[in-house]
Order: sequence, then structure tokens, then C-alpha cells
Amino acid sequence: MTTTSTTMICGVLLVSAGLPAGCTRDHMQDRTGPIASAVELQTTAGTIRVELDGAAAPVTVRNFLSRVEAGQYDGTIFHRVVPGFVIQGGGWTIDLKERAKLDAAAGRPDVPIVNEWKSGLKNLRGTIAMAREEAPDSATREFYINLSDNARLDTARPNTGNAGYCAFGRVVSGMDVVDTIAARKTESRTIEGVTDGSMNNVPLKPVIITKARVVPR
Repeated sequence: MTTTSTTMICGVLLVSAGLPAGCTRDHMQDRTGPIASAVELQTTAGTIRVELDGAAAPVTVRNFLSRVEAGQYDGTIFHRVVPGFVIQGGGWTIDLKERAKLDAAAGRPDVPIVNEWKSGLKNLRGTIAMAREEAPDSATREFYINLSDNARLDTARPNTGNAGYCAFGRVVSGMDVVDTIAARKTESRTIEGVTDGSMNNVPLKPVIITKARVVPR
């Protein structure tokens, strides 16, 4: 799958030369060792809680947390729902405007992160990982939750830049909400510049992330 303007499924990277809006360099520092954090995704379908493995994927976890703290996921939707595969979100608004483009136009372009797919974490049912384009180190903000054990996402293949996709945490509560989202009826939407098929499974009734926040683990 390739794209000219949107993020392809699965992968991961970390900000290497810039920070999400609203963040400072302090947000990206690890003062006490490996990051151990939990994030609550409040959605219109229910609440999903994920625990993040900063010991295995520190770059990815810092990137995700900085975007949560900056409010970049608030008001976004799960725009790709494929039963038996994944639900993907974090990058598009309810009216299918790409947040990355809006931020870039405001002078806050996304900066890709390094792909930590060899961390040892696998794309098993209930794990969370970052979406990316074909290039291994191209993930920025979009993420997905695995609906099944997706071993092929852990495998280096020519059409995915000879790299796998990095999982960086797991759902610890709200997997029933994830399954409810996965059961939503979908339709294909045509978005200018999007050619990777990521808009082929857009829920008819939007599932909105109303608030993403860091919570005690």
C-alpha cells in the first residue's frame, strides 16, 4: 500500500528533529528510566485504556505521549475499520480533514520517527502500534489497534520497506469497545491524494476520540 498524502497502516517512529505543537523538549526526556505509562482514549463508542511499553519502544512511546499531551488526538476519528485486522485512527477529523496537513499549514509539520519494529513486541490481538507509509521510518501520528494476531506485520517484506511494524503497548481495558468499533458498517470514501486504500473502510457512523489523556498506570 502506498500513499501520497496519508499514513499507511502499521509502523512506528519518533520525533527526531521537531516536537508536536504544545510540547517542550522536557516532554521528550526520560528522567527516571524506561517510560511506563497508560493512556485513556475516550471515544463516542466507549473508553479504551492502553498501557505503553517504553522499555521496549522508548522513541515510539515518547512520540505518542507527546501527541496525547498536546491534544493532537482529541477530535480525531477511527477512519479505517477492517474486521479481523485493525482499527486505525488518530490522523483525520470527523469531516475527513487530515490533521497533519492542517498542522503543516500552520507551520507545525510532522517529523517522522525511527521504526522500533525489532523491539520484541509483536502485533498480537489487542496491541497498539503506529501506522506509517512504505518507508520504514515514516510514522508520525496515526496508530492502529490489532483485532487479531497479525504476524505478517512483524515480518520484513519488500512492499513495506523490508521492515515490520512496531507495536508499543496493549489494550488493558475496553477491548469490548474496540470490537464494537470493528463491527461498524463502513463505506469507501474518495479523498484527493489518498491512494493507499486507507479510506476504503470508513465507518458510516463516525467513532470520535473525544479525549486522549495520560492516566496513572
